[in-house]
Amino acid sequence: MTLYQVLCLLGVSAIPVALIKYLHSLIKKNAADTRAVKAGLQALLRSQMINDYNKWSEREYAPIYARENFENCWTQYHALGANGVMDDLRAKFLALPTEKEEN
Repeated sequence: MTLYQVLCLLGVSAIPVALIKYLHSLIKKNAADTRAVKAGLQALLRSQMINDYNKWSEREYAPIYARENFENCWTQYHALGANGVMDDLRAKFLALPTEKEEN
């Protein structure tokens, strides 16, 4: 006996079953796409924070606007489920003075 015959005996039409299977496959694809976008966004935020840290650590200070931008990137990075890799870099960045030292 085929699956269709079994379903007909149970009173289940094949159309709703096919529709449910199709919707399930769409949900799985959407979840995979969401994970990929999330990982990509995390990578971009991480790259931006590393670039900001390198730029301002070379200058030996980080102005307030740079700190705010870095902190916003870090907050969003963590909201995406970050694993704490950038915590050390954040601490180093925030330890930079806010104004350039005059000699």
